[in-house]
Amino acid sequence: MTLSVCLIVKNEREVLGRCLNCALKFADEIIVVDTGSTDGTAEEAKKFTSEIYFFEWCDDFSAARNFAFEKAGCDYVMWLDADDVITDENCAKIKALLKEADFDAAYLLYAAAADGDNPTFEYYRERILKRSRNFRFEGAVHEAVSPSGKIIYSDAVIFHKKIKEGEPLRNLKIYQKQIARGISLDERSKFYYGRELLFNGMYRESIAVLEHFLKGNGWVENKIEACLNLYYAYTAIEEDENAFAALLKSFLYAPPRSEACCILGERFMAANDVNSAIFWYQSALSAKYPPSLGGFVNRDFCGFIPLMQLCILYDRLGDYEKANAFNEEAGKIKPLNKNYLSNKKYFRERLGKRNKIND
Repeated sequence: MTLSVCLIVKNEREVLGRCLNCALKFADEIIVVDTGSTDGTAEEAKKFTSEIYFFEWCDDFSAARNFAFEKAGCDYVMWLDADDVITDENCAKIKALLKEADFDAAYLLYAAAADGDNPTFEYYRERILKRSRNFRFEGAVHEAVSPSGKIIYSDAVIFHKKIKEGEPLRNLKIYQKQIARGISLDERSKFYYGRELLFNGMYRESIAVLEHFLKGNGWVENKIEACLNLYYAYTAIEEDENAFAALLKSFLYAPPRSEACCILGERFMAANDVNSAIFWYQSALSAKYPPSLGGFVNRDFCGFIPLMQLCILYDRLGDYEKANAFNEEAGKIKPLNKNYLSNKKYFRERLGKRNKIND
């Protein structure tokens, strides 16, 4: 089966070549839609493809992506962002996936916020879609496709590697323009609007939107995330009781997620309730969440953070062997982390002295 890779871009000259060099390894066609670049992005794109189009920006990411899909001519269409990177191993997986493709939509893991080479934030996204099904993006911001038919989950990974930060208020302004025009936000857009308010420090506004979202019939994964976002928003305005209630409300939708467990561990740790803190950090390690459920997964909360905190807690109890064991497990995840290395030196001295006394 053939594959059209589609990108919408604006002022991405610095990273576009990096992305398109990856796409060349599995794409039969590359389509680049420029939404108003002034830095030579289109000229860079010409080094890789002749399929370059221009789209007048209208504050609607879905409109731009759907325009790009309409230019595709292959059996399947795939979307990428200019700052996406795909390793040779994952390029081969994508190529193999298309060799005898028999699906309507393929979800691939999206990995971002990397710490070195290890992604700390990941989630599945609908990436490769059968063109004949005429799937369409929806949502002016945080656009997404609602696939149907035969859906598969691939182990291919796409790494999102920014080299510069985007305009922080861009998404928020788009939502606010929609509201000003009298457009009613759907449940998904309410959730993301609340998050944008939170990220931009508008905590009380974020609380109002997210609390309203929780009263609707939004997706359960978004509701869990909204509860965590509310925890951070209420904490920022020092309403601790409301923050705690929002955190616990996330337990109404699913078993506790690792991030919630770590937050509880931190609260008990700050109160010097060591045993309760240990319980919640252990719970964070044992919490199972398959990424195929579709929600956001911060891997630090699933491993490195609880391991490092358990190291500290057992050190407080004087159980240095156990504390050292947790530190070593954390080091397997982030071997160059300065806190892990500092702890390693500390335990080498601590356990060394202890062994000498025992001798």
